[in-house]
Amino acid sequence: MTRTRSATFEEMVELTEALPKTRLVNRDIAPTGIGSRTWNRWHIASLWVGMSVCIPTYMLAASMIEAGMNWWQSLLAILLGNAIVLLPMVINAHAGTKYGIPFPVYARASFGTAGAHVPALLRSVIACGWFGIQTWIGGLAINVLFGILWPAWQELGGDRTFMGYGVNHYVSFLIFWVINIYFVWAGTESIKRLETLAAPFLVIMGLALLAWATVKVGGMRTILRESDALIQAQGSLPFSRFVLVLFVPWVTAMVGYWATVSLNIPDFTRYAKSQKDQMWGQAIGLLTTMPLFAFIGVAVTSATVILYGEAIWNPIDLISRLTAEQGSRVLGIVAMFVIVVATLSTNIAANIVAPAISFSNVSPRRISFRLGGLIAGTLGVLIFPWKLLDMYQTWLISYSGLLGAVSGVIICDYVVIRRGVLKLRDLYLEDGAYTYSGGVNWNAIVALAGGIVVALAGTVHPGLRFLFDGAWFSAAIVSFGLYYVLMRAKDGRAQEA
Repeated sequence: MTRTRSATFEEMVELTEALPKTRLVNRDIAPTGIGSRTWNRWHIASLWVGMSVCIPTYMLAASMIEAGMNWWQSLLAILLGNAIVLLPMVINAHAGTKYGIPFPVYARASFGTAGAHVPALLRSVIACGWFGIQTWIGGLAINVLFGILWPAWQELGGDRTFMGYGVNHYVSFLIFWVINIYFVWAGTESIKRLETLAAPFLVIMGLALLAWATVKVGGMRTILRESDALIQAQGSLPFSRFVLVLFVPWVTAMVGYWATVSLNIPDFTRYAKSQKDQMWGQAIGLLTTMPLFAFIGVAVTSATVILYGEAIWNPIDLISRLTAEQGSRVLGIVAMFVIVVATLSTNIAANIVAPAISFSNVSPRRISFRLGGLIAGTLGVLIFPWKLLDMYQTWLISYSGLLGAVSGVIICDYVVIRRGVLKLRDLYLEDGAYTYSGGVNWNAIVALAGGIVVALAGTVHPGLRFLFDGAWFSAAIVSFGLYYVLMRAKDGRAQEA
């Protein structure tokens, strides 16, 4: 495969005439020039390692096992979900690498210059929710870290609490929030450096934790045998019912786990050196790291059943216990630092870049990438993330249906309707090829709504439950097909006229 070369901003101006200074462009959403294409496949892979290695991934298999799946079924659901979502990921990433454009600009081709705000903001609101969740988790790690360094920290604020948490929890949350915002303020190059440095460190520490568990309980065979004790659901189900009731919904949840990033991946691949780099980088990073880290979570938790007589799924709780038992402040400090880095690398890449760019796209003249990041960060606080964390599986499955509908529209448009060819200059024009009707392609809006309605129909009647359990798939298929029919009908009417 040959390298994809997009013109620099200056070359593009010369080749296509100058981009007019309209309300649709600023420096943050303009096409990325060759000089800024510095991400190779290892940078892309490191991005995925940084996003995958986090506490939610570590605890992900826990929910599956508690629902009634064993360890290998859980890992198979995770791997299959990642493999499925990799396809739309690579397709959308292709547009980012080929044209150097972020997701909101890419969405203008299918939804229109104004209509693109709908998918961009849908993705952004969800990202703000995840940003809040991850920031809260990172804050909890910082709270434990400070408690190890300064025991009096846990008494900060006395007995005063809010929604069940003390002053020390919220101050730790604020500190971690500020660290996240710093990297947004410093820009995408700082994010690339963070992910590249964090990736090998996180993998090594994850393997070290797995090695500790294996040695402590006497081997991997003992761990895997004990993993059956983690299953808390009712007895085994018939195969067909197992697939429909457990496996498919959890595969859908796994697709939903990365449904957000599968849309806004052009925000990163616009900096990739080539299509090979973005494709191989994503495959290497996503298909290996996440199943591995989920397995580490299962294995270490199985070891805690043997060691402590109970399953300790949250690594923060486990590290706190180990630190107290061994009286080793160094162990606690190192472990909490690892958790902070893991959460930070995930949060910045997966949850703050997309809304920062999307909010900038709403009003490019007034909102920069930095200001967009501040808006996203503020919303991440206002949604009370400590409450969202309690709705983990429902959150994943519910929003995955919405984003499946978006994926169906933009993939159909880019692959089938336009065959991967966009008019770059027109993406930034108020009266160009993507203006449609007042800046909105109503065919895309109708197809999006159709996909969402079909997914939600699964909540109306038990016989239709499969539509909601497989929300991402049902929504994507319906929106893809409906968009294709509507756009072909439009072309037919245009030819008749």
